[in-house]
Amino acid sequence: MELQTTDIEQLQEHESWALVRGTAVGRLAVVVDDQPEIFPVNHLVDHADLVFRTAAGTKLSASDGRRVAFEVDGVDVETGQAWSVVLKGRAHVVRKLHDVLDTYGMPLDAWQGGAKPTFVRIQVDEVTGRRFTPTWRRPPT
Repeated sequence: MELQTTDIEQLQEHESWALVRGTAVGRLAVVVDDQPEIFPVNHLVDHADLVFRTAAGTKLSASDGRRVAFEVDGVDVETGQAWSVVLKGRAHVVRKLHDVLDTYGMPLDAWQGGAKPTFVRIQVDEVTGRRFTPTWRRPPT
């Protein structure tokens, strides 16, 4: 059965944010040397921004001061419905002293081992979310 556009529910922005808040790990999409790169990162939502930790490297250099995308998805085990949320915005390293102090107070531990001393804040300006029933969960027609 082919998925029809009528089978896709566009989520309200507040529903999308709730799903992002409830998901431990998402994927950061950046562009490196004109090629897309995707990194799994744990995150926190802070008001209408998304915050993650990292160390020096590709993820940091490709995101700081640039437009990025962040995606989370999942399946609701009770309803069988799948969902996906994409956030877009500009990422910046948290540098101002009062912002750094506020950020260090967040319960955002590094997901992967090693020091992740740098906090990056994505100032989100676009939120899209959708919910649908995967074809493998639909009753046969």
